[in-house]
Amino acid sequence: MNGRNHITAKEALERLREGNRRFVENRSACRELLKDSLCVEPAAGQQPFAIILGCSDSRVPAELVFDQGFGDLFVIRVAGNIVAPSQVGSVEFAAERFGTRLVVVMGHSWCGAVLATLEALRRPGEAHSRNMRSIIDRVRPSIEPLLDTELSRDPDKLKREAIRANIRASVGHLRHGSDILERLAGQDGLKIAGAEYSLETGVVDFFGE
Repeated sequence: MNGRNHITAKEALERLREGNRRFVENRSACRELLKDSLCVEPAAGQQPFAIILGCSDSRVPAELVFDQGFGDLFVIRVAGNIVAPSQVGSVEFAAERFGTRLVVVMGHSWCGAVLATLEALRRPGEAHSRNMRSIIDRVRPSIEPLLDTELSRDPDKLKREAIRANIRASVGHLRHGSDILERLAGQDGLKIAGAEYSLETGVVDFFGE
């Protein structure tokens, strides 16, 4: 394979953390990087140092959140940062083709897909399109058990924990739902972590590294 990335998962995670600190502190280094990147021949290829599976929410652009430029991140976005076969295949592609050794599943506060799933669980008779239902059905298993806990008495805490539970479920699916990713994790240093972006503060909280 060509264009393989030799950055370790640990180094990649620290680069994301530092980029997010710049973003939060409004001292982005990306403006000049973007100018330089526009002058690079696109056919030269790419070497993304991290794979980000994130939500499609328009308020959570991964490149800005982590203050990275063209070719730095391999970004997969889908409502609710759910994991379906196409998302697994995309992660496998980047991990194998580019040698990228860090995968981050990034959810965010006030995730509409998670909140919609909570509403659907409370009002099971409400109609949704078949395609919307496919998203809800992938989020449901991770958050439905929370309704039988003390969290059900505190709507705000329930929403926060549901978002985390959905992220953890996607991380678990990637870790254990792909022979390729399991092999790379066991033999080649691939790491899969969860993260939550705060819409209120701009801070990304990494967990389950």
